[in-house]
Amino acid sequence: MTLLSNGTNNGTSTDSRTDKTIGTVVPSYVLDAWWAPADDSGAQSVLDASTGAEVARVSSDGLDLAAVVAHARTVGQASLGELTFHQRAILLKKLGQYLGGVKEELYELSARTGATRYDSMVDIDGGIGVLFTLSSKGRREMPNSQVYIDGDVEALSRDGSFSGQHIYTRIPGVACQINAFNFPVWGMLEKLAPAFIAGVPTIVKPATPTGYVTEAVVRHILASGILPPGSLQLISGSARNLIDHLDYRDLVAFTGSAGTARTLKAHSNVVEGGVRFTSETDSLNAAILGPDAAAGTAEFDAYVASVVTEMTSKAGQKCTSIRRLIVPAGRRDQVVAAVSERMARRVTLGDPRTEGVTMGPLASTGQRDEVLASVARLIDGGGRIVMGSQDLPTGADPEGAFMAPILLAFHDPESPAVHEIEAFGPVASIIEYTDLDHAVALAARGGGSLVTTVATHHPDVARALVLGIAAHHGRVLMLDRVDARSSTGHGSPVPHLVHGGPGRAGGSEELGGIRSVLHHMQRTAIQGSPDMLTAITGEWHTGAAVQTGIHPFRKSLAELRVGDQTQGGPRVVTLADITAFAEDTGDKFYAHTDAEAAAANPFFPGIVAHGYLLVSWAAGLFVDAAPGPVLANSGLEKLRFVTPVSPGDSIRVTLTAKRITPRETDEYGEVCWDAVLHNQNDEVVATYDVLTLVAKE
Repeated sequence: MTLLSNGTNNGTSTDSRTDKTIGTVVPSYVLDAWWAPADDSGAQSVLDASTGAEVARVSSDGLDLAAVVAHARTVGQASLGELTFHQRAILLKKLGQYLGGVKEELYELSARTGATRYDSMVDIDGGIGVLFTLSSKGRREMPNSQVYIDGDVEALSRDGSFSGQHIYTRIPGVACQINAFNFPVWGMLEKLAPAFIAGVPTIVKPATPTGYVTEAVVRHILASGILPPGSLQLISGSARNLIDHLDYRDLVAFTGSAGTARTLKAHSNVVEGGVRFTSETDSLNAAILGPDAAAGTAEFDAYVASVVTEMTSKAGQKCTSIRRLIVPAGRRDQVVAAVSERMARRVTLGDPRTEGVTMGPLASTGQRDEVLASVARLIDGGGRIVMGSQDLPTGADPEGAFMAPILLAFHDPESPAVHEIEAFGPVASIIEYTDLDHAVALAARGGGSLVTTVATHHPDVARALVLGIAAHHGRVLMLDRVDARSSTGHGSPVPHLVHGGPGRAGGSEELGGIRSVLHHMQRTAIQGSPDMLTAITGEWHTGAAVQTGIHPFRKSLAELRVGDQTQGGPRVVTLADITAFAEDTGDKFYAHTDAEAAAANPFFPGIVAHGYLLVSWAAGLFVDAAPGPVLANSGLEKLRFVTPVSPGDSIRVTLTAKRITPRETDEYGEVCWDAVLHNQNDEVVATYDVLTLVAKE
């Protein structure tokens, strides 16, 4: 590992926005206005991680938190409540595009926290990426409405007059987001995005050491003019009594230490008042090297690269960083040597504003001192340093928070220290396992983790390890020669998948696509008649009122209504039809071509029609062939064949507009049609949904 001293710029910046921040009190944004304390004499000083120079001062003394919460519940709830899921999602996309244009300024400010260019990209670009991903999934996977339907309707009466349906609606309060110091941008945006799509206003409380970066992002968000009033507020500084003003209508999403999480969870408004509380806390994540991943294999190399990346990215200040290297017995020295060699070759420690630096300091000298204290406890618990040193790196600015990466080895893999003490910095420990069961047991000793990597190319090893450790982890990364280059990495949560973990990791979930939106909503079981369920959900339910007359394919999206219906048929099915379809398609399955074999099948009375023949005929029975508002058939969903159709039977079809989804940015929308085929005895033959694209006008 190489160390570079501060560059010639000496940590200064000529950026006008940054200059405004340096040495000033970082303001809060509340009640749709910027606010700063009248007396900032007690403001906390925030220092540059590399030079120790003052960057900003922080105080929230005098801030009326009750008014902040009330503003969110009234103004924020009202402005967001006017929008649909799709409309909110589109605003997030616009916000992501806007923030993409100011990244360079944010990179420069982020460097003062000790983040390298790569670290800042993970934080800033990663946060912006969450906006785009949630925006896209919100428009693809949610209706363009304000009610989200969960699952199918449940019949509660024989005659269909009484049914049940689960729905999600937004919580009527505020999402209070308490974030950690290590990701001042991503931490805010990954929580803001799902809350915003759900329609819940956000109060952001960033960690003080890096909150000035969060404030810069909020300032840009406001300058964009994209978000509606009351939807976003920022508290810069302490908010110790924030939960005093919350109740069951509200949600707290916390990221930080397990100790702080326990304190917040114990608040009476959480325990007794019903405040929703989710936490993502420190975690002793592991990386397991499979027994097949010997030195020289692609899996071994990928494992070593992952370890070095996770120890040095953000100077190891990530809740997802690898803390425990779990390797096969006899493989420890090989791994230590490989990690040390790659660390020396690839890592250059210094001020992140200096060209060539790949690892910066920790966020503060206080943070560094805490990490070194944890290293001392690990040594007392049986560890010995096999790479790195506790000493200040040679040439490092003593006013900065620099620290060399440290790898410790434990002779006893069962040592409590290695499974209990987390040094939240560039520190990891290595232990050996005897067999796969032992590896699983060691991984579980972490008491619940956010993520573990398993490096193996052997399917049986992969299955045994994953089935053994999955219940102890929120995410498992399978790393081998196939995905080593394309993998997003051990330490990078992706917005499509859940982030969180059981036990020590907090016992909660964030992200996970639309799951994260639903965390900000209440699931309610509603019961009633089909007409009432249709009125509430905006989706037609079987048995609800229908409208006939003009063929619905002649209606534009502006004219079409849920419940518009057409019927077609009957059409008689002959043996010649079935035989011809078998010849034309090549589908000569015996149930359609061999009378004796078909009769022996307990599911069929003899030769039966192809299900796809019936679906094809149904299209011919309900379609209006002339050019009109219907532009295309975009798919079928939930197709089920219920009753076999024999030669001589007839079919008829009923098609009803079930769900209408206008697209906010296109001149068309999607219509989901409920299709039901009956035979001559009124028995249901098949059910499915038809999806079409229909012009708005």
